[in-house]
Amino acid sequence: MTQTQARFIELWSRSGGARAEAVCADLAQRYAEPARHYHTLLHVRRCLRDLDRARDEIPHPDAVELALWCHDVIYTPGARDNEQRSTNWFRQWADGRIAAGERICDMILATRHTRVPDGLDERFACDIDLAVLGASRSRFCRDGGRLRAERPDLDDRAYDLHERNILGGLLARPRIYLTDFFHARCETRARRNLTWRLDLPMPR
Repeated sequence: MTQTQARFIELWSRSGGARAEAVCADLAQRYAEPARHYHTLLHVRRCLRDLDRARDEIPHPDAVELALWCHDVIYTPGARDNEQRSTNWFRQWADGRIAAGERICDMILATRHTRVPDGLDERFACDIDLAVLGASRSRFCRDGGRLRAERPDLDDRAYDLHERNILGGLLARPRIYLTDFFHARCETRARRNLTWRLDLPMPR
C-alpha cells in the first residue's frame, strides 16, 4: 500500500465511511484509466500538497480533501457531466455514512468552475483544482500537453479553440483565485501563463 492510498483510507474511515480499502481500490483503478493523461492520481497528489499548505485557512479541511480526491474520479474526455457522475460515485460509496456528504458533493460540482461558489470550502476546492495555472511555465506547458493528450478526438485547430475558450474565460475574471490564500500565491503567475498561452499563434 502506498502512502497516498493509506492517506485516503485513513481519511475515508475517519469521516465515517465504510469499506475504505474497496473504495480506494476502485478510485485508484478509475484514475489509472488509459484515456487519462492529466486527470490522474498525480493531479490528486498535487491537489493534496496545495491543500496541506492551506490547511490552517480552510474551515473544513477533511471535507475539502475528500472532494478533491473524488472530483475527477469519473472522467470521460469531452463529457459535460463528469462532475455530476463523480458525485454519484461518491454518494454510492458513502452510502449516507459521511456526515458532510452533501457539502462534499457541492464542492465536487463547484470544480466545474462555472460560477463563484458562496462557501469558503467550495472556493478552496476550486482554487486548489486550478493551482496548476500558477505553476512555473515549464510545468504549465507539461500539463497543457497532458490535457491535449486526453482529446485525440479533436484536431489541433479545434483543440486550440477549445483551450482558448476555457483559458480566456478564466483570464477575463476579476480574480482567477477566489480565496485570499491562493490569490496571493498564484494569481500573478497564472495571469502571466494564460496571457502567454493566448498570445501564441493559432495552428493553421
